[in-house]
Amino acid sequence: MKLNQISDNHGARTHKTRVGRGSSSGLGKTSGRGVKGAKARAGVSIHGFEGGQMPLYMRTPKRGFHNHFANDFAIINLGRIQWALDQGKLKAGDKVTGAALVEAGLVRRSRDGVRLLGKGALSAAINFEVAGASASAVEAVKQAGGSVATTFKKLVHMDKKGKPGKRVQRRTAAAEKRAKQPAG
Repeated sequence: MKLNQISDNHGARTHKTRVGRGSSSGLGKTSGRGVKGAKARAGVSIHGFEGGQMPLYMRTPKRGFHNHFANDFAIINLGRIQWALDQGKLKAGDKVTGAALVEAGLVRRSRDGVRLLGKGALSAAINFEVAGASASAVEAVKQAGGSVATTFKKLVHMDKKGKPGKRVQRRTAAAEKRAKQPAG
C-alpha cells in the first residue's frame, strides 16, 4: 500500500444537503420545512402548544417534592457491618469512618456523610466516627462494647454581614433560654 492509494471508506465523507434549489431536487420551495409561517423559521418556540387546548404537560398531575437543601446521607445497617467484619473487609480494632466504609465497598459514596442504622445484629466492639446514627444503632453498638461519635454539623446560612440568619439566631436564643432555666 502506498500513500497515494489511501482513501476514506465509502460514505465516510458526504456533501451537505443543498436545500431550496428547485422543486425537482425534492427539497425545493419549503426546503423540507413543509409549512409557511413561524414553523418554517429558525428558533420556533411553539413546541408543546396545542392550539389553546390545555397542553399535556399541564394536564398531567404533579406529585412529590424534592428538597434541594436536604442532607443526603449514605446509609448502612449494623448487619451489613457485621457481614463485612466476617468477610474481613473491616477489622474490629480499627476506627470505622465514612472513608473506611467507602474503601471497603460498603457504601458507594459518602455524599454528606454516612448515617448508621440499627437493623441487624453487631457482635464485635467497634468505634464509629460517622455523620449520624439512629438511637437504636447507638444502643446496639454500646451493648457490643463500642462507641459512636457523630461529626455532622448542619450548614448555617449567613447573612450579608457574616452573621447567622434570623431563624438561626432565634433558635439559638431559645436554646440558651431553655438551658438557663432550672430543670423540674
